[in-house]
Amino acid sequence: MKLYVDTSAKQVMVSKDPVEKTDQNGRQRTERDTGRPMWSTQVFVQDDDGGEVITITTAGEKPSVKVGQLVTVSRLEALPWATNGRNGVAFRAVEIKTAGPVAKSA
Repeated sequence: MKLYVDTSAKQVMVSKDPVEKTDQNGRQRTERDTGRPMWSTQVFVQDDDGGEVITITTAGEKPSVKVGQLVTVSRLEALPWATNGRNGVAFRAVEIKTAGPVAKSA
């Protein structure tokens, strides 16, 4: 089962520039099925209830986003995990791109 997160009512801002997702030897990880390089981008997600910093993994081209930019996230998936008594949630998306211009209020 895939758990997708709806970000349409949330504001997402880059809080750390994209970096290579690396393995324990410092080599950039690649997607198993496609061999595409993987990237980690830290973002701040905010809605009416508050905010949270999360790291999102993408595969393919390095996301063309920078710290402070508002972005849109395509098909954000939450991936619960548990290893050696530790657990958490990882996040993966198809794409992270700069959000379109914000409409000015009249």
